[in-house]
Amino acid sequence: MTVVDVHAHVFPRISRTESRILDAENGPWLREDEGGAGMMMSGTTEYRPVGVELWDAATRIEQMDRQGVDIQVVSSTPLMFGYGADVCRAAVWCELVNDRILDLCSHAPDRLVPLCQVPLQNTEAACEEVTRAMAKGHAGVHIGNHIGDRNLDDGALREFLAHCARENAAVFVHPWDMLAPERMPKYMLPWLVGMAAETQLSILGLILSGAFEELPRNLRLCFAHGGGSFPYLLGRADNAWRRRDIVRTDSPQPPSAYLDRFSLDSAVFDPGAFRLLVDVMSPERIMLGTDYPFPLGEEEHGALVRGSDLPPADRDLILGQNALKFFRIGSPRDGMTETRA
Repeated sequence: MTVVDVHAHVFPRISRTESRILDAENGPWLREDEGGAGMMMSGTTEYRPVGVELWDAATRIEQMDRQGVDIQVVSSTPLMFGYGADVCRAAVWCELVNDRILDLCSHAPDRLVPLCQVPLQNTEAACEEVTRAMAKGHAGVHIGNHIGDRNLDDGALREFLAHCARENAAVFVHPWDMLAPERMPKYMLPWLVGMAAETQLSILGLILSGAFEELPRNLRLCFAHGGGSFPYLLGRADNAWRRRDIVRTDSPQPPSAYLDRFSLDSAVFDPGAFRLLVDVMSPERIMLGTDYPFPLGEEEHGALVRGSDLPPADRDLILGQNALKFFRIGSPRDGMTETRA
Protein backbone atom coordinates (compact mmCIF):
# COMPACT_ATOMS: atom_id res chain seq x y z
CA MET A 1 0.00 0.00 0.00
CA THR A 2 1.58 3.25 -1.17
CA VAL A 3 0.61 6.30 0.93
CA VAL A 4 0.50 9.60 -0.98
CA ASP A 5 0.04 13.04 0.57
CA VAL A 6 -1.29 15.42 -2.10
CA HIS A 7 -1.28 18.58 0.04
CA ALA A 8 2.27 19.35 1.14
CA HIS A 9 3.96 22.74 0.77
CA VAL A 10 7.53 23.79 0.08
CA PHE A 11 9.37 27.09 0.05
CA PRO A 12 12.63 26.45 -1.80
CA ARG A 13 15.72 28.49 -1.06
CA ILE A 14 15.20 31.93 -2.61
CA SER A 15 17.31 34.89 -1.59
CA ARG A 16 16.29 38.46 -0.93
CA THR A 17 18.03 39.48 -4.14
CA GLU A 18 16.14 36.86 -6.15
CA SER A 19 12.84 37.95 -4.60
CA ARG A 20 13.25 41.32 -6.30
CA ILE A 21 12.59 39.57 -9.60
CA LEU A 22 8.94 39.61 -8.55
CA ASP A 23 8.75 42.72 -6.38
CA ALA A 24 11.59 45.09 -5.53
CA GLU A 25 10.11 45.95 -2.14
CA ASN A 26 7.94 43.04 -0.99
CA GLY A 27 9.09 39.97 -2.85
CA PRO A 28 8.87 36.68 -0.88
CA TRP A 29 12.11 35.01 0.15
CA LEU A 30 13.46 32.57 2.71
CA ARG A 31 15.60 33.66 5.62
CA GLU A 32 17.48 30.73 7.10
CA ASP A 33 18.24 31.12 10.79
CA GLU A 34 20.31 28.98 13.15
CA GLY A 35 19.22 25.63 14.55
CA GLY A 36 17.03 24.52 11.65
CA ALA A 37 14.68 27.47 11.94
CA GLY A 38 13.77 30.02 9.32
CA MET A 39 11.39 32.80 8.40
CA MET A 40 9.26 33.34 5.34
CA MET A 41 9.83 36.96 4.46
CA SER A 42 7.89 39.51 2.44
CA GLY A 43 10.51 42.10 1.65
CA THR A 44 11.74 43.23 5.07
CA THR A 45 8.57 42.00 6.85
CA GLU A 46 8.57 38.71 8.75
CA TYR A 47 5.61 36.68 7.47
CA ARG A 48 5.77 33.31 9.24
CA PRO A 49 8.35 31.28 11.21
CA VAL A 50 9.11 27.93 9.61
CA GLY A 51 11.29 24.87 10.05
CA VAL A 52 14.01 23.38 7.88
CA GLU A 53 11.67 20.69 6.56
CA LEU A 54 10.01 23.38 4.42
CA TRP A 55 13.08 23.67 2.17
CA ASP A 56 15.38 20.74 3.00
CA ALA A 57 14.58 17.52 1.15
CA ALA A 58 16.56 15.21 3.46
CA THR A 59 14.74 16.43 6.56
CA ARG A 60 11.43 16.14 4.75
CA ILE A 61 12.10 12.53 3.75
CA GLU A 62 13.05 11.64 7.33
CA GLN A 63 9.77 13.06 8.58
CA MET A 64 7.81 11.30 5.84
CA ASP A 65 9.37 8.01 6.90
CA ARG A 66 8.38 8.60 10.53
CA GLN A 67 4.83 9.46 9.46
CA GLY A 68 4.43 6.49 7.12
CA VAL A 69 4.12 8.60 3.98
CA ASP A 70 5.72 7.18 0.85
CA ILE A 71 5.15 10.05 -1.58
CA GLN A 72 4.39 13.75 -1.28
CA VAL A 73 2.95 15.86 -4.07
CA VAL A 74 4.61 19.17 -3.26
CA SER A 75 3.40 22.65 -4.09
CA SER A 76 4.66 26.13 -3.35
CA THR A 77 3.49 28.21 -0.40
CA PRO A 78 0.69 30.55 -1.61
CA LEU A 79 2.73 33.57 -0.49
CA MET A 80 4.86 32.83 -3.55
CA PHE A 81 2.08 33.04 -6.19
CA GLY A 82 2.88 36.60 -7.29
CA TYR A 83 -0.52 37.20 -8.88
CA GLY A 84 -0.40 40.93 -8.17
CA ALA A 85 2.84 41.54 -10.04
CA ASP A 86 3.45 42.69 -13.59
CA VAL A 87 3.10 39.63 -15.82
CA CYS A 88 6.64 39.90 -17.21
CA ARG A 89 8.08 39.85 -13.70
CA ALA A 90 5.70 37.10 -12.61
CA ALA A 91 6.57 34.87 -15.57
CA VAL A 92 10.29 35.01 -14.79
CA TRP A 93 9.54 34.51 -11.10
CA CYS A 94 7.40 31.41 -11.67
CA GLU A 95 10.08 29.88 -13.86
CA LEU A 96 12.61 30.42 -11.07
CA VAL A 97 10.31 28.97 -8.39
CA ASN A 98 9.39 25.97 -10.52
CA ASP A 99 12.99 25.13 -11.33
CA ARG A 100 13.88 25.37 -7.64
CA ILE A 101 11.02 23.02 -6.76
CA LEU A 102 12.27 20.57 -9.38
CA ASP A 103 15.74 20.78 -7.86
CA LEU A 104 14.37 20.11 -4.38
CA CYS A 105 12.40 17.10 -5.62
CA SER A 106 15.41 15.76 -7.54
CA HIS A 107 16.96 14.74 -4.20
CA ALA A 108 14.29 12.01 -3.94
CA PRO A 109 12.43 11.83 -7.27
CA ASP A 110 10.53 8.68 -6.33
CA ARG A 111 9.30 10.29 -3.09
CA LEU A 112 8.67 13.94 -4.03
CA VAL A 113 6.38 14.84 -6.94
CA PRO A 114 6.49 18.51 -8.02
CA LEU A 115 3.65 20.82 -8.97
CA CYS A 116 4.43 24.09 -10.73
CA GLN A 117 2.94 27.53 -10.21
CA VAL A 118 2.03 29.98 -12.98
CA PRO A 119 1.45 33.72 -13.58
CA LEU A 120 -2.30 33.17 -13.50
CA GLN A 121 -3.03 36.88 -13.96
CA ASN A 122 -2.25 36.40 -17.67
CA THR A 123 -3.73 33.40 -19.44
CA GLU A 124 -1.20 33.23 -22.25
CA ALA A 125 1.77 33.39 -19.89
CA ALA A 126 0.16 30.88 -17.52
CA CYS A 127 -0.44 28.40 -20.34
CA GLU A 128 3.12 28.81 -21.58
CA GLU A 129 4.55 28.09 -18.13
CA VAL A 130 2.39 25.00 -17.62
CA THR A 131 3.60 23.64 -20.94
CA ARG A 132 7.24 24.40 -20.09
CA ALA A 133 6.99 22.99 -16.57
CA MET A 134 5.25 19.78 -17.63
CA ALA A 135 7.98 19.18 -20.22
CA LYS A 136 10.61 19.57 -17.49
CA GLY A 137 8.98 17.06 -15.14
CA HIS A 138 6.20 18.66 -13.12
CA ALA A 139 3.11 16.50 -12.57
CA GLY A 140 0.65 19.38 -12.65
CA VAL A 141 0.00 22.88 -11.43
CA HIS A 142 -0.87 24.51 -8.10
CA ILE A 143 -3.11 27.57 -8.37
CA GLY A 144 -4.94 29.97 -6.11
CA ASN A 145 -8.71 29.95 -6.26
CA HIS A 146 -9.17 33.44 -7.72
CA ILE A 147 -7.39 36.41 -9.27
CA GLY A 148 -8.69 39.58 -7.65
CA ASP A 149 -12.43 39.61 -8.31
CA ARG A 150 -12.19 36.89 -10.98
CA ASN A 151 -13.22 33.43 -9.81
CA LEU A 152 -12.35 30.20 -11.58
CA ASP A 153 -15.46 30.43 -13.77
CA ASP A 154 -14.04 33.59 -15.40
CA GLY A 155 -13.61 33.09 -19.14
CA ALA A 156 -9.83 33.51 -19.14
CA LEU A 157 -9.41 31.13 -16.21
CA ARG A 158 -11.65 28.58 -17.91
CA GLU A 159 -9.34 28.84 -20.91
CA PHE A 160 -6.38 28.12 -18.64
CA LEU A 161 -8.11 25.07 -17.11
CA ALA A 162 -8.91 23.76 -20.58
CA HIS A 163 -5.24 24.16 -21.50
CA CYS A 164 -4.28 22.12 -18.43
CA ALA A 165 -6.57 19.35 -19.65
CA ARG A 166 -4.88 19.41 -23.05
CA GLU A 167 -1.46 19.23 -21.39
CA ASN A 168 -2.58 16.40 -19.06
CA ALA A 169 -1.64 18.63 -16.12
CA ALA A 170 -3.41 17.86 -12.85
CA VAL A 171 -4.66 21.02 -11.11
CA PHE A 172 -4.52 21.49 -7.33
CA VAL A 173 -6.55 24.51 -6.14
CA HIS A 174 -5.65 26.21 -2.87
CA PRO A 175 -7.53 29.14 -1.27
CA TRP A 176 -5.59 32.34 -0.81
CA ASP A 177 -6.08 36.09 -0.34
CA MET A 178 -9.21 35.44 1.69
CA LEU A 179 -12.32 37.57 1.46
CA ALA A 180 -13.27 40.24 4.05
CA PRO A 181 -9.98 40.33 5.99
CA GLU A 182 -11.07 43.55 7.66
CA ARG A 183 -13.79 41.59 9.44
CA MET A 184 -11.39 38.84 10.57
CA PRO A 185 -8.40 40.59 12.12
CA LYS A 186 -7.81 38.09 14.94
CA TYR A 187 -7.66 34.40 15.88
CA MET A 188 -6.53 33.24 12.40
CA LEU A 189 -10.14 33.66 11.24
CA PRO A 190 -9.12 34.22 7.59
CA TRP A 191 -7.69 30.68 7.69
CA LEU A 192 -10.52 29.20 9.77
CA VAL A 193 -13.46 30.91 8.03
CA GLY A 194 -12.20 32.62 4.89
CA MET A 195 -10.43 29.60 3.41
CA ALA A 196 -13.51 27.41 3.74
CA ALA A 197 -15.69 30.06 2.12
CA GLU A 198 -13.23 30.71 -0.70
CA THR A 199 -13.14 27.04 -1.66
CA GLN A 200 -16.92 26.67 -1.60
CA LEU A 201 -17.19 29.80 -3.74
CA SER A 202 -14.75 28.35 -6.28
CA ILE A 203 -16.55 25.02 -6.60
CA LEU A 204 -20.07 26.46 -6.77
CA GLY A 205 -18.88 29.12 -9.21
CA LEU A 206 -17.68 26.46 -11.62
CA ILE A 207 -20.90 24.50 -11.22
CA LEU A 208 -23.55 27.22 -11.37
CA SER A 209 -21.84 29.15 -14.17
CA GLY A 210 -22.06 26.11 -16.41
CA ALA A 211 -18.26 25.92 -16.66
CA PHE A 212 -18.26 22.15 -16.18
CA GLU A 213 -20.56 21.86 -19.19
CA GLU A 214 -17.78 23.39 -21.32
CA LEU A 215 -14.54 22.21 -19.70
CA PRO A 216 -13.02 18.93 -20.97
CA ARG A 217 -14.04 15.89 -18.97
CA ASN A 218 -10.42 14.79 -18.73
CA LEU A 219 -9.58 17.85 -16.59
CA ARG A 220 -8.19 16.58 -13.29
CA LEU A 221 -9.12 19.10 -10.61
CA CYS A 222 -8.60 18.79 -6.85
CA PHE A 223 -9.56 21.31 -4.16
CA ALA A 224 -7.80 21.60 -0.80
CA HIS A 225 -9.15 21.38 2.76
CA GLY A 226 -11.90 18.88 2.02
CA GLY A 227 -13.64 21.36 -0.26
CA GLY A 228 -14.08 23.89 2.53
CA SER A 229 -17.78 24.50 3.23
CA PHE A 230 -18.96 22.80 0.04
CA PRO A 231 -19.76 19.25 1.25
CA TYR A 232 -21.61 20.47 4.32
CA LEU A 233 -23.76 22.93 2.33
CA LEU A 234 -24.33 20.90 -0.83
CA GLY A 235 -27.90 20.14 0.21
CA ARG A 236 -28.59 23.85 0.57
CA ALA A 237 -27.21 24.48 -2.92
CA ASP A 238 -29.29 21.68 -4.43
CA ASN A 239 -32.40 22.96 -2.71
CA ALA A 240 -31.78 26.46 -4.06
CA TRP A 241 -31.25 25.10 -7.59
CA ARG A 242 -34.58 23.26 -7.47
CA ARG A 243 -36.58 26.16 -6.03
CA ARG A 244 -35.14 29.30 -7.63
CA ASP A 245 -34.72 29.80 -11.35
CA ILE A 246 -32.08 32.50 -10.80
CA VAL A 247 -29.82 29.82 -9.28
CA ARG A 248 -30.16 27.42 -12.21
CA THR A 249 -29.95 30.03 -14.99
CA ASP A 250 -26.63 28.70 -16.34
CA SER A 251 -26.48 25.24 -14.77
CA PRO A 252 -28.67 22.60 -16.43
CA GLN A 253 -28.16 20.16 -13.55
CA PRO A 254 -28.16 20.53 -9.75
CA PRO A 255 -24.79 20.94 -8.02
CA SER A 256 -24.79 17.33 -6.82
CA ALA A 257 -24.73 16.16 -10.44
CA TYR A 258 -21.19 17.49 -10.91
CA LEU A 259 -19.42 15.64 -8.11
CA ASP A 260 -17.65 13.43 -10.63
CA ARG A 261 -15.84 16.44 -12.13
CA PHE A 262 -13.43 17.12 -9.27
CA SER A 263 -11.75 15.64 -6.21
CA LEU A 264 -11.10 16.91 -2.67
CA ASP A 265 -8.35 16.25 -0.16
CA SER A 266 -9.02 14.74 3.27
CA ALA A 267 -7.87 17.67 5.44
CA VAL A 268 -10.98 18.07 7.62
CA PHE A 269 -9.51 16.89 10.98
CA ASP A 270 -12.71 15.41 12.46
CA PRO A 271 -14.16 11.89 12.13
CA GLY A 272 -17.72 13.15 11.66
CA ALA A 273 -16.66 15.66 9.04
CA PHE A 274 -14.64 12.99 7.26
CA ARG A 275 -17.62 10.62 7.24
CA LEU A 276 -19.74 13.34 5.66
CA LEU A 277 -17.01 14.07 3.13
CA VAL A 278 -16.96 10.42 2.06
CA ASP A 279 -20.77 10.21 1.97
CA VAL A 280 -20.98 13.28 -0.26
CA MET A 281 -18.03 12.71 -2.60
CA SER A 282 -17.52 8.90 -2.52
CA PRO A 283 -14.15 7.30 -1.65
CA GLU A 284 -13.02 7.52 -5.29
CA ARG A 285 -13.00 11.34 -5.15
CA ILE A 286 -10.94 11.92 -2.00
CA MET A 287 -7.15 11.91 -1.55
CA LEU A 288 -5.02 12.16 1.56
CA GLY A 289 -3.97 15.74 2.28
CA THR A 290 -2.13 16.86 5.41
CA ASP A 291 -1.18 20.52 4.76
CA TYR A 292 2.38 19.60 5.80
CA PRO A 293 4.44 21.17 7.29
CA PHE A 294 2.28 23.99 8.65
CA PRO A 295 0.72 24.11 12.15
CA LEU A 296 -2.85 23.77 10.85
CA GLY A 297 -1.97 20.48 9.16
CA GLU A 298 -2.70 16.94 10.32
CA GLU A 299 -0.31 16.12 13.16
CA GLU A 300 -0.34 12.35 12.60
CA HIS A 301 -0.45 11.97 8.84
CA GLY A 302 -3.31 9.81 7.61
CA ALA A 303 -4.63 9.06 11.10
CA LEU A 304 -8.11 10.32 10.25
CA VAL A 305 -8.36 8.00 7.25
CA ARG A 306 -6.74 5.01 8.95
CA GLY A 307 -8.93 5.38 12.03
CA SER A 308 -12.19 5.60 10.09
CA ASP A 309 -14.76 2.80 9.83
CA LEU A 310 -14.42 2.65 6.05
CA PRO A 311 -13.78 -0.73 4.43
CA PRO A 312 -10.04 -1.36 3.93
CA ALA A 313 -10.39 -1.05 0.16
CA ASP A 314 -11.88 2.44 0.50
CA ARG A 315 -9.17 3.51 2.94
CA ASP A 316 -6.55 2.32 0.46
CA LEU A 317 -8.13 4.42 -2.28
CA ILE A 318 -7.97 7.57 -0.17
CA LEU A 319 -4.53 6.92 1.33
CA GLY A 320 -2.84 6.45 -2.01
CA GLN A 321 -4.48 4.70 -4.93
CA ASN A 322 -6.57 7.68 -6.02
CA ALA A 323 -3.54 9.98 -5.96
CA LEU A 324 -1.36 7.58 -7.94
CA LYS A 325 -3.96 7.66 -10.71
CA PHE A 326 -4.82 11.37 -10.41
CA PHE A 327 -1.22 12.58 -10.61
CA ARG A 328 -0.08 9.68 -12.80
CA ILE A 329 2.60 8.63 -10.36
CA GLY A 330 4.60 5.43 -10.89
CA SER A 331 5.17 2.94 -8.10
CA PRO A 332 7.91 3.82 -5.58
CA ARG A 333 11.24 2.09 -5.85
CA ASP A 334 11.89 -1.41 -4.51
CA GLY A 335 12.58 -1.45 -0.81
CA MET A 336 10.01 1.20 0.06
CA THR A 337 6.98 0.48 2.18
CA GLU A 338 4.42 -0.75 -0.36
CA THR A 339 2.84 -2.93 2.32
CA ARG A 340 1.89 -0.17 4.74
CA ALA A 341 -1.72 -0.51 5.92
